Amino acid sequence: MSAPSSEVAAPPRLSSFFTWGMFWLLITIMAAGIFFANGINALLVAWQLPEYSHGPLIPVLSALLFLRELRDQPADPGPKSDRWPGVLLITFSLLFGALGILANIDDIVAYAMILWVGGLLLTSFGWRTGRNFWPSVLHLVYMLPLPGVIYYKVSTSLQFLSSEMGVWFLQMLSVPVFLDGNIIDLGVTKLHVAEACSGLRYMFPILSFSYIFAVLYRGPKWQKAVLLLSAVPIALLMNSIRIAIAGIIVQYYGLDWLEGFSHFFEGWVIFLACIAILFLLAWLMLFLHPDKLSLADALDLELSDLLPQISRLQYVRPSKALITAAILALAGATAIMTMPDRDGRVPEREGFATFPRQLGEWQQQGPRDILNAQLTAALGADDYHQVNLAKPGQDLPVGLFMAWYEDQSDGGVHSPEICLPGSGWEIAWLERTDITEAMGSDTPFRINRAIIQKGEMRMMVFYWFQQKDRRIAWDFAAKFWLMMDGIKTGRTDGGLVRLTTLIDRNETDAEAEARLLEVLRGIQEPLPRFIPDK
Repeated sequence: MSAPSSEVAAPPRLSSFFTWGMFWLLITIMAAGIFFANGINALLVAWQLPEYSHGPLIPVLSALLFLRELRDQPADPGPKSDRWPGVLLITFSLLFGALGILANIDDIVAYAMILWVGGLLLTSFGWRTGRNFWPSVLHLVYMLPLPGVIYYKVSTSLQFLSSEMGVWFLQMLSVPVFLDGNIIDLGVTKLHVAEACSGLRYMFPILSFSYIFAVLYRGPKWQKAVLLLSAVPIALLMNSIRIAIAGIIVQYYGLDWLEGFSHFFEGWVIFLACIAILFLLAWLMLFLHPDKLSLADALDLELSDLLPQISRLQYVRPSKALITAAILALAGATAIMTMPDRDGRVPEREGFATFPRQLGEWQQQGPRDILNAQLTAALGADDYHQVNLAKPGQDLPVGLFMAWYEDQSDGGVHSPEICLPGSGWEIAWLERTDITEAMGSDTPFRINRAIIQKGEMRMMVFYWFQQKDRRIAWDFAAKFWLMMDGIKTGRTDGGLVRLTTLIDRNETDAEAEARLLEVLRGIQEPLPRFIPDK
C-alpha cells in the first residue's frame, strides 16, 4: 500500500477564466463601451486640460480600491437571488446616458457611465456583496470634468480666496502689493486672474487623494471626515504660498525668472507638498487614535495581497441578470449606431459685423471693440459684438455686448456674474427680474439687473441668456433648456446679451436704468437676425 500523499492547491489555470460567465461579462462591457463612447471621448478630451490631467490615474486607483474591498469579502461563487437591483441601476444608467447622447452633452454620458459601473458590480456580485464596493465606484467621480457652470462658480470663489491669502503673505513679508479683484498688482507687473488661479489645477487630484486617505484610514469617522475635507484648505494654502513666492521672485529677481519658476513650482512640487501635508495630518491624528496604530497600519497600505483577487473572476456566473444586462447594453449600442442623424441645423443668421450702428437715437461710437487673444479664448464664442452707444444730449454711453455660440454643449456661455468681479468690479447687488410688461413682450422676458462698483465708480448692468425665443436670467435654467432643446431638436445654439452704463454721482439709479431700457427696446427688432429665436 502506497503512502498517502498531501495535495497542494494549484493556482487557477488560464482556461478557468474562459467560462460562460466571463463571456457574458465581456459582451456587456464591450457593448457598453460602444454605448458610452461619447462619454469616454469627453473624458479623453478633458484629461488633456491641466485641471483634469490627473484623470487617467483615477480608474487605476479605483481598481485598487475595488480589489482591496474585494479582499475583505469572502468568496461566494454560488447562485444569488439579489442581482436584479444591479439590472435596474444599469437600465437607469442607459436611459440617463441616452438623454446625454440626444442632448449632445457628452459629460452627461460620462456621468451615466459611472452609474453603469456600479450596476455591473451589483449584478455580478449581488446586492449584499456588491453594495460594499461603493467607495471605489464613487471615487470615479474624480475623473469627471465638472459642469461648466459649477466649475466657473466654484473656481472663481476659490481664486479670490487664494489671491487674498497670497497678497496677505506678501504684505506680511513687506512686499508692496495691491489686489484689484483677482488682479495682483506688484508694481513692476500684474498677475492676472489666469496666473492667480492656475495653481488650483491640482485641487482635483488632491481631492481624490484625500478621499482615498479617508477610505483607507482605520479610525473614528470624525478623523476620516477631517482627512476628506482637508483637501480644499490644503490646496488653497499651497496656492497662496505659490502666489507669494511668485511675488517675491518678481520683486527681487524680475519678471523673466517667473516663467520657469511657475512651470516647475506649480507642478510636482506643489502636488507632492500637498500629499506630504495629508500624510502629516494623518500622522498627527494618530495621537488621538484610540488604538495607537502606526501610520502604515492606520492607512492599510499593504498591496501585495490585492492582485490575487483578480482570480475571483472565474466565479462570475452566467446568471439571468447578467445576460439581461448584456442584452440591454447590446440594444443600447445598436440603437446608438443605427440612430438617424437629426437635422439640428441652426437657422441662417447674420454676423455681428453687420449689426446696425444706429438704434433709434443711439449711435455707435467708433469701431467695434476687439478682445485680446486671452479673453477671446476664454469667451469661446463663435461670434461676438462689443460697442459703445451714445445719444445726443446724453453724457454717459451704454455698452452693448453680445456673444453667439453655435454649439453650447462644450463650454458655452460664461455668466457675467462670474466674469465681472474678476476685472476688479464688485457686485453690490444682483436680482433676477421680469420686465415683460415694460418691454411689451409677448413672451416672458426675464433679465439679471445688477449694480457693480469699483472704488467710487458705480455701474448698472442688464444681462440675459438667449435660448431660441427664451430670455432666461438664471444660468442653471439656461443649461436646462439647452439640454431640452438638444433632446428635442439636436440644437444647442444660444447667446448672451449684456448692457452696461455708468451711474453718475448726480443721478439716480432709475435714470441709469432708463438708459438701459431705451437701448434694450432698440435692439429687440434687429436681434433675431443675429441670435435666431426660432
